Amino acid sequence: MNVRLFEIFTSIEGEGILFGTKTLFVRLAGCPFTCFYCDTKESLPLDSGKEYTIEEACKLIDFNLKNQTYKVNFTGGDPLIQHYAVAELARYIQTKKIPTYLESSCFDSSKFNHVLPFFDIIKIEFKTKDSEFVDIIHYEKLIENALKCLKLSITAKKTTYIKIVVSSKTKTNDFTDLIGKIFSTVSSQDINGFIIQPTYGISEPSLDLLLNLYDKVYPYYNGVKVVPQLHKLIGAP
Repeated sequence: MNVRLFEIFTSIEGEGILFGTKTLFVRLAGCPFTCFYCDTKESLPLDSGKEYTIEEACKLIDFNLKNQTYKVNFTGGDPLIQHYAVAELARYIQTKKIPTYLESSCFDSSKFNHVLPFFDIIKIEFKTKDSEFVDIIHYEKLIENALKCLKLSITAKKTTYIKIVVSSKTKTNDFTDLIGKIFSTVSSQDINGFIIQPTYGISEPSLDLLLNLYDKVYPYYNGVKVVPQLHKLIGAP
């Protein structure tokens, strides 16, 4: 079995509920989707990066893993594109007693379920209609899969949190509908966080819009937070 990796590096986590932690990032190559705000476009081509055997990739992880690393973050691209290989690499990390963290758009609940046993922390990312992740015809199927992944993660008792990237294009009514679907599926006690992440450098949302969206989540989950991509503020990758 081989895996195509774009890069492996240590940095400071700048997103989500664990921002500020020292993290080894394993960036998988390949993502066929089209979010207009994507900040890792160079890793999207399925033939980007370099191909390794699983053994070679594990050695590369060992070489880059630094002391006092809090967690290993599998990101992309989208890790679920290479779910079999990702499961093997995450299994290897777990033998080192370091928390494993999955960062995915959760577009395929079957692939997600395959890798789930090998991850400790799960970010379930819900895309808004304006993200251009998929066309509007396939959008509902995407949300259906993300909701299934959310339920699977909670049932498996993983540390689970939700993230939604918003922009100036985000429509309040669409956002409200999405929140309703999420919290008709799970309760506030089921999740470990809810992050609204504003886009950076492109179609940035106004403060008024962020406050409005925050207010839509708060009645369901009063621990909601607006967290920008903090690593960009310190010049970290």
